[in-house]
Amino acid sequence: MTDTQSDRHREEMMSVNDLSAVLWRERELLELLTFKLEEEQLLLAAGRSRWVSHASREVEQVLERLRATGLERSAESAAVAEEWGVDPDAPLREVVAAAPGGPWGEILASHLHAMVELTTQIGALRDENDRFIRTAAQATEETLAGTVGDTATYDATGTSGHATGEARLFDGTL
Repeated sequence: MTDTQSDRHREEMMSVNDLSAVLWRERELLELLTFKLEEEQLLLAAGRSRWVSHASREVEQVLERLRATGLERSAESAAVAEEWGVDPDAPLREVVAAAPGGPWGEILASHLHAMVELTTQIGALRDENDRFIRTAAQATEETLAGTVGDTATYDATGTSGHATGEARLFDGTL
């Protein structure tokens, strides 16, 4: 191997190694996102609405980190794609398919497979959490509709004009 070929081979190995490292970080973030969504779901299922906003904020923080890592992955994938004779804008699946013989094809395929599984789990968790939130919102609306009802206004003496005399949780006109 000439010095030029050796340098090019070393550079190629560095960029595919960098891509693999970014994919590991992205997988770890996807696992963290899965955990945070499960945590949010447990809070929703337990009716612990006090902490749901904190859990949601943590989900958003992980999503921000994922966006940044996704940009980094795109850049590294484009560099490897060019080295392997693939369009730099090609999706990761095509870059993996173009991997030359050796372990890198399997390593990158393993990353891709794990990331697809994690994103499928994340989608299911997100959908379940959305259902929990919609159900909770509907229950709250129904509760409020039942407590507010046809509330009368107060007169100059400070008494309410409730004809039925039934107790109310709160006056809906306030």
